[in-house]
Parts: sequence; C-alpha cells; structure tokens
Amino acid sequence: MRSMKRSRSSLAPSSSVYLKTRLSPKVADAFQAGLAVFSPPPNLTVSQWADRNRFLSPEASSEPGRWDTSRAEYQRGMMDAVSSPLVHTVVIQSSSQVGKTELLLNLIGFHIDKDPAPMLVVQPTLEMAQAFSKDRMTPMVRDTPAIEKKISPAKSRDAMNTTLHKAFPGGHVTMVGANSPSGLASRPIRIVLADEVDRYDESAGTEGDPVNLAVKRTTTFWNRKVVLVSTPGIKGLSRIERAFAQSDRRRFHVPCPDCGHEQALKWSQVHWSNEDGKHKPETAHYACEDCGSLWTDVQRWTAIRKGEWKAEGEFTGTAGFHLNELYSPWRRLSETVTDFLAAKGAPSLLKTWVNTVLGETWEDEAERLEAESLLTRGENYGPDDVPEWCPLVTAGVDVQGDRIEASRWGFGDNDESGLIEHEVFLGDPAKPEIWDELDDWLKASCIRIDGARLRTRAACVDMGGHHTQEVLKFCRDRRGRKVFAIKGMDGVRPIWTPKASKSKRGAMPFYAVGVDTAKDAIYGRLRITPSRDAEPAPRGYVHLPATVTASYVAQLVAEVVVIERFKGRPKRKWKLPSGARNEALDCAVYALAAKESFGRRMPKTVVEAAEVVVDPVAEEPEADIASVETVVAAKKPSLFEQRRLQWLNR
Repeated sequence: MRSMKRSRSSLAPSSSVYLKTRLSPKVADAFQAGLAVFSPPPNLTVSQWADRNRFLSPEASSEPGRWDTSRAEYQRGMMDAVSSPLVHTVVIQSSSQVGKTELLLNLIGFHIDKDPAPMLVVQPTLEMAQAFSKDRMTPMVRDTPAIEKKISPAKSRDAMNTTLHKAFPGGHVTMVGANSPSGLASRPIRIVLADEVDRYDESAGTEGDPVNLAVKRTTTFWNRKVVLVSTPGIKGLSRIERAFAQSDRRRFHVPCPDCGHEQALKWSQVHWSNEDGKHKPETAHYACEDCGSLWTDVQRWTAIRKGEWKAEGEFTGTAGFHLNELYSPWRRLSETVTDFLAAKGAPSLLKTWVNTVLGETWEDEAERLEAESLLTRGENYGPDDVPEWCPLVTAGVDVQGDRIEASRWGFGDNDESGLIEHEVFLGDPAKPEIWDELDDWLKASCIRIDGARLRTRAACVDMGGHHTQEVLKFCRDRRGRKVFAIKGMDGVRPIWTPKASKSKRGAMPFYAVGVDTAKDAIYGRLRITPSRDAEPAPRGYVHLPATVTASYVAQLVAEVVVIERFKGRPKRKWKLPSGARNEALDCAVYALAAKESFGRRMPKTVVEAAEVVVDPVAEEPEADIASVETVVAAKKPSLFEQRRLQWLNR
C-alpha cells in the first residue's frame, strides 16, 4: 500500500493566511506591509503597473478613468527607462501637452506600491510644489486603489503626512521648491524627480545649482534614479538642453502610412494652404519626408501608436528623450498652425511657441540692431497729432546726476507702440526746480489727430541712482496720477510686479520692474519690419516719429545680449558697450512698465483714454525714505491686529 505522505509545503498555510489567523486584522496588515519593504522589486515595468493600476482623476484629466499607455505610446519608453537597472538618469526635453506630469505621477505611484523608496519631487517654487501635491498627487492617490490605503490624508499635526511630505511603508515622497536650499539638502534620497528644471533659479539661495544639490542626495544609493523633465528655455542657458546633449538623445520614429518610412516628426513637414497670403490652418497635413504623402490627424495618431524610440548617441547610463507637440494625441495640426500664426508676428509670443510647442530652445538673434535702419521708418506725427491707433499714453523717466530724461510713448492693440516725444531736463535733481519742470511736462496732454485729448495715464520714475529720496518724494505726492517709483531688476521676472515693496522702515512704496524682460520685448518688436503702405502695421510694430534723431536711436539699441560665465555657469546678460549711452532705452523700458501696470485694464477707447485726471491723494506726513535697499512685501494687518485697533479706537 502506497504511503500517503504530504509535503510540509503543501500543509503549511501562506504567510498572509497564517498572519490573519493568528493576529488581529490591523496588526496583520501592518506586518504584511512591513514584509513588503524587504521584498525584491517585482518584475514589472512602470508602464505595466500604470496600465493595471492607475486611474486618471476627473479634476486633473480631460479623459478620466483607467490609464492606457497606448493612448500616447511614446510614454511607454520614457516610463520603462526608469525601470531599467542600466539607467541611472532619465532626461525628458519636450513641449507642453504631451503628458509629462502624468508620467511623473506614474513613477511615484509605482514606487509607492511596488518598489518603496525615499523620493524627492522638485518644483520651481514652493508654491508650485504645494499645488502639485494638492491638485495632482492627492487626486491620484485617492483614485488609485493600489496606493490609496498606503498614504493617509494630509494632516497639519501629523509629521508623517503633510501637504509636502507623504510617508508610506518603506519610503516617503517629499515635495520642495528649487528655491529652498534647506529642502534640497536635508535627507538622503534614492529617487529625484525634477520638474520644469529650466524654470529653476540659478542658485538655491547661496547653496548653488538646485539640480546639483538634489542629485547629491542620491549618492549613497547604488540603485538611484534621477529624472529631469522640462520644456526648454533660452539656448545656451537651458539646463534640460545641456542634460539632453549629454544623453543618448532618443527621438520617437513613426512609420509612414503609405511607404512605411520611419521618421521623427518635424515642424518643417507640416503644410497648409496659403493662397494670396490667406492662411488656412484647417487644411494642415503632415507630409512624409520620404514619399511626400499627406497624413490626416487620424493617420498621424495611428502612426504614433506604431512608433518606437531610436537613439542618436551612445548610451552611458543616461537615457534622453525629445518630444514636440506633433506627437500629442490631444492636439490637431490645425490648432498647432493657428497658434503659430498668432505668435509669428511677436517675438515674445514666438519664443513661447518654440519652447512649449516644438520643445526647442529659443536662440537670441545675435546681430546688433542697426540704428540707421530704424531711422528710415520715421512717420509724420508728434505730441500734437498722435496717430489714431493710440488710446494710451505713458511715460518713462530716467534720473541722471545732472539731468532728467523722459520719454512719452503711445500704446495700442496687438502690442503696437510708438515714441511720441523724448525730453531732456537739464539741472540738479537734488533741487526742486527740475522736478517742477518734469511735473509740468507730465501734466501736459497730447492731441490725437481725431481731436481726442490724451493725458499721460501712468509714469515710472527710476529710483536706482543717487537721488532716491527725491524720486520717492516726487512719486509719493503724485500717487493719484499713477506716478510710480520703480527699481529695475535683472533676470527672468515679469515686466511689472503688481505688489508694491517697501523699505524696512515703511517708506514710500516702490515697484520692481523686470528690465531684462522688457528689453527682450522692445528689441524683439523693433525687429518687426513695417507693412506695405496700404496695410495696417503688423502685430508688435514700433513706430518712430520723423523728428527722431540718430543719437536717440543709437541709445535705443545700444545694449547687446551676451552670455557670461558666473560661478562656472553660463548667464545671459544685457550689456552696454563701453562709452555708449542708453537713456533712451531705459526710458522706453519704464514707459512699457507703466503700460503693463494696467494689466488687462488697459484703456481700449478714446473715452477711456481721455478721462479726467484723478485728484491726487491727500498730503500725508513725510515717510522715512532714507533706507530702501532691503525689499520686503507690504504687510497687511492680521485679523487680531484689526480687531485690537477697532477696540482701542472705540
């Protein structure tokens, strides 16, 4: 008779069954989660995990529901590169609208669920990190059952789980701003996800490059991963462009529906009808670079589903991916062409289009603007016969040691602008007489050719020289006429910052002006050539009166863009050549800032532009204007302070 033996393994219950029969459910679940930490990573790629587990949230996606990688097939290779043990760095240089953020969320979800590790998500600012956590990560965790119970809801008193720090068994996700040196250098990290790296400050405080600080946190991990993602910025300064150049440079090749030729999609192959100068974006098709066949949007999207990544360089551990909007399954070619046609007449808009649609860096036009060519565009107008296109007049004022220079500029629709007049007031800015002359000039109205009287609606006066106190006093007494004290700031920043700043002692408010951004806009618009006589001026065109002098135009285009190295890194700067003068350019910058102070409330009609001057504010006691070097935001009294003041004033 055969022996009826059972193996020990066949009789032994599974570990999960054993735990649940011997321990309480909560303790068993906790113990099981602890065991998972020591388990080896599963033989599962990020894209496979996403297809099985990920759900898109309705408030963060136009297509809520179960994730499907084949919807945007190019994402598969990018996600799975992170799963590869051969890859330590992934670089993604791309346009907008290709699903970069969802890709990062899939990486986070995969590691929370299957390969726990300490993770760091770096956003350009702390505010953007908070928005990423609240608007993208929290809904993803909530709607993905595989990780929903592994992270508890954020609680302000729970150190393990706050808005910017999410703990889970075996790891955590910490979200920081690239401008926070403490957030970038506090604890060891195995996985770094750096989003929009081209928007990071050059340095995190005084600690150095934010990306380098974050990467240093991974050095103790043999299986570290660094993911750099961004739309690019300016050529020569772009972090993502440099990182992509050091990778194996992969591009997504798709087969032609007719001839089968595999090719990377390029903007130069997009064609549309342009009969008699009338563009028809709705006719846009993609042309195969080999056989010339024209693809419809549906054919293009079908080809993308069959595409694959191909590297142009040698692989050394860094996988680089480049994508443009032509691959997006959410954008039609007609929409891309429409956006291009709207942007091509304005350099600032075209720069944004090149960065966010083509996923390419913007290259500054290196050639100097020639003053002689600008002199030829002189038109017969002045302060007593302003052209009809102008509903708004502003002024920019530059204070020198022995004079004050001021320009009056007009602005219209479609970024159209023009110099109206430039005045030089000789005298000592430390004495009141010269300021009285400037005040009379600012009060004077211009006359439009249709008879409308246009007053100077706003003016910006530079306080950055040796006469700061005089500037602050002059502007304080004329706040009701929108005469602003301003301070020019270098670097990437808005032309106009709506929130005023003050000195530590509460002096007269002043405003920061992004002078580099303003110069970019002015130079770009000066490069726009005039239309034929019978046509209206192109978008962004700059008019100059026939009375303009060669000296003025030389000052207007005196500065040049240079790339200099600062602490070992390239830095873009506007530079004034030795011996040259730039007062005309400075005044133009300040007049543009005054225009930007209106935001979306810029006057559009003659009635709005010819309003009665607002009465000046009542005279106030002298403010301490001796110290203005330290900039702090004007502080609003707290609710407690307001109630306290109300109680004291009863």
